[in-house]
Amino acid sequence: MVRLLGRSRAQSTPRPPGAREQHRPATGLRSALSLRSVAGQVFVLQVVIVLLLVISAVVTLVLQVRHDSTQEARNRSLAVAETFANAPGTREALRAPDPSAVLQSRAEVARERSKVDFIVVMNTDGVRYTHPKPDRIGKKFVGNIEPALAGRSSTEQIRGTIGPLVQAVVPIKAPDGSVVGIVSAGITTANVGGVANRQLPLLLGTGAAALALATAGTALVSRRLLRQTRGLGPYEMTRMYEHHDAVLHAVREGVIIVGGEGQMLLANDEAHRLLDLPGDAEGRPVIGLGLDSDTADLLASGRVATDEVHLVGDRLLAINQRPTDLRDGPSGSVATFRDSTELRALSGRAEVARERLKLLYDAGVGVGTTLDVTRTAEELAEVAVPRFADFVTVDLADAVLQGEEPEAVTELRRTAFSGIREDAPLYPVGKQIGFVPSSPQARSLSTGEAIVEPDLEGAPGWHAQDLERTAQVVEYGIHSLITVPLRVGPLVMGVANFWRSEKPEPFDEEELALAEELVARAAVSIDNARRYTREHTMAVTLQRSLLPRNLPEQSALDIAYRYLPAQAGVGGDWFDVLPLSSARVAVVVGDVVGHGLHAAATMGRLRTAVHNFSTLDLPPDEILGLLDELVGRIDQDEAEDSGSTITGATCLYAVYDPVSQRCTVARAGHPPPALVRPDGRVEFPEVPAGPPLGLGGLPFETAELELEQGSRLVLYTDGLIEDRVRDIDVGLELLRTALARADGSPEDICQTVLEELLPARPSDDVALIVAGTRALGADRIADWQVPAEPAAVGEVRASVTRQLAEWGLDEMVFTTELILSELVTNAIRYGNGPIQVRMLYDRSLVCEVFDGSSTSPRLRYAATTDEGGRGLFLVAQLAERWGTRYTLAGKVIWAEQSLP
Repeated sequence: MVRLLGRSRAQSTPRPPGAREQHRPATGLRSALSLRSVAGQVFVLQVVIVLLLVISAVVTLVLQVRHDSTQEARNRSLAVAETFANAPGTREALRAPDPSAVLQSRAEVARERSKVDFIVVMNTDGVRYTHPKPDRIGKKFVGNIEPALAGRSSTEQIRGTIGPLVQAVVPIKAPDGSVVGIVSAGITTANVGGVANRQLPLLLGTGAAALALATAGTALVSRRLLRQTRGLGPYEMTRMYEHHDAVLHAVREGVIIVGGEGQMLLANDEAHRLLDLPGDAEGRPVIGLGLDSDTADLLASGRVATDEVHLVGDRLLAINQRPTDLRDGPSGSVATFRDSTELRALSGRAEVARERLKLLYDAGVGVGTTLDVTRTAEELAEVAVPRFADFVTVDLADAVLQGEEPEAVTELRRTAFSGIREDAPLYPVGKQIGFVPSSPQARSLSTGEAIVEPDLEGAPGWHAQDLERTAQVVEYGIHSLITVPLRVGPLVMGVANFWRSEKPEPFDEEELALAEELVARAAVSIDNARRYTREHTMAVTLQRSLLPRNLPEQSALDIAYRYLPAQAGVGGDWFDVLPLSSARVAVVVGDVVGHGLHAAATMGRLRTAVHNFSTLDLPPDEILGLLDELVGRIDQDEAEDSGSTITGATCLYAVYDPVSQRCTVARAGHPPPALVRPDGRVEFPEVPAGPPLGLGGLPFETAELELEQGSRLVLYTDGLIEDRVRDIDVGLELLRTALARADGSPEDICQTVLEELLPARPSDDVALIVAGTRALGADRIADWQVPAEPAAVGEVRASVTRQLAEWGLDEMVFTTELILSELVTNAIRYGNGPIQVRMLYDRSLVCEVFDGSSTSPRLRYAATTDEGGRGLFLVAQLAERWGTRYTLAGKVIWAEQSLP
């Protein structure tokens, strides 16, 4: 403002030619020194003040230095005199025939070392024994020795024989306290003042530098002040404020200043005109000036306002207000007023355009956040209410909801609804709707174009849809409709309907174009979700078809399981329960690396392979070895076909024997099993961690676990304990805590573990198996040692007959005797000892014959001329199934019969 008014002054006062060139030198330091201007007066005053301060500081420092030097001389001379008076040998030298001969040399040495000008030793009469000038020895001491004769030390400033000086007089006392002599040490005034004189140039130089710096700083400040005041004097400053007042009342914008107490301090002419203020408004409270309440409250509050529009009379005023105390100014506020009546219409249209662009942006960000068809439709409805429509409904074909492409859109299902109220009489969500050909929705579906119905009450084609419901809609207040097909290329998936009730104006063509743009963006997201739904459904269907649907019947384990596919895709987790021979059960869990259809298909191949390998009755480590070779071949085939690999799989294979209550476990890169003992203790048994399947070249190892009846064996995949934000060690500890807290059946344990460990949206598949162990009772087991003699076969048949009678299985005596006779005979004839027979009474009757040979019998058809070779054929015909498995000591031939 000062610069503006300065320019105003320059324009209002004529200048002769060359005035501009003459003014430039005047803006320098010489103008700052001119007493005509305010800046020159301030500069001279500041220089005088600084000069006085520097002179005072220098004088004070000189006097202080001189005082400190004199005090230092007093202290040093007193210390030297006392030291010499009390020095060893000083008192004894006074009693010598010639004290000067002894003390003169000592005094001179002490004087030179202590940096004093003299050390004088004298008797009690003041006659000198020592002096720097030998001709003064024997003469009277110059100074006051009375305090020393009284036994006190003293200092004084006098003019001595060597000039003005500061000296100390100290008594020399005998052991009885009497004074036997006096020592005086002193420094001349020339040496005392020498320090101050040497420091005086430094002090004067420092003062001069301070004066120069202060003068330069004052000159800069004065030059700045000169530039700000344009070199004006007091009279010219008065003229400047007169110009300020003239400009204030000339601008075409109202300006008022309100004090901190809410009183009007200043109002220019435009403010008087716009606000219709009375002539005596200055000094009165703004509340009492007749303004409308909103405007008066704003001006009295002093709050910040930016282009805040108020209706004052017949004018729309844009008000800006800022406080005046932001930079330590006086309390109050300044407000400006602009008449924006003519600009209101333009700003309204600009605001509508801005809101529409914001709506499209929000739709691009907020629609399609998930790959779920229904949720995407709901997001479209939510983003348009209430900014564009009062109610929005989205109707889709059932095929779209299932991920398919609709062949012909005849009926739609209401998928989403959003509105300013919930009681609108529109079709509810989930309703199957068949639109009549005359309805806007049917016409939009057939033509693929958006349709607007500005007046629903006068739309007979829309009323024909449902006379009763359409009448309720009109009565409710809904009066206008835009229906837009959800279309991606030639594919039409449904329609989006926008309903208006609150605004009396119907939808227009501009809003129709906005609705088309909005739906076009949402249609792409719905189509993406539809495609994902189709792919996900196919993958989940394939995956579930490859997993066990029902667990096989067996008595060794009480099993509960959970399988949860990932929300974002399909993985390769799998599990299986496989009954084995002799009442044993194998439990398998695995995980193929990767996601998608390929991982699910590979999982099915591995599960089929495990089924086949389990029929061989091989140990778990050998089963994993065969699976490792299979995965390696699969990887090789995939690399040849597409250049990509599966990168392996993990697996855990456990076999539980209810007779010995032992469990044999082997794992290939899979997390270890958890074991819950009957007393509630939770363990993670040490099972050797083999490499993942597919790496090849490394053997697998097994671990033997003793499982008491009632133990819980827990197998799982890594999706249960590990995710993007949780480390596997943390997951194992959480699993331990959950298992320790869980109690009850395996079903209850499964539920508890999933509730505590599973996230809301798992990123990986989760397979969980809880197996409660059971033991086959001793009364269900019978075994005999058999001598390697043909006669022992008869004894075996007799023992079997008795045992079956005890079990109540008399109907099975004949077939069991025949089966065991053939098996024992083969062991005696072709095998090695020892030979053992065991029968297990479980869900079936199992007969086992153990021997020490590793040769496996095989089934063959005997010729009519052969005398033997029909034993295993008979066993195969009589038994439901039979087989051979190998042990460390030999083999076991077993046969299983169904119970009657």
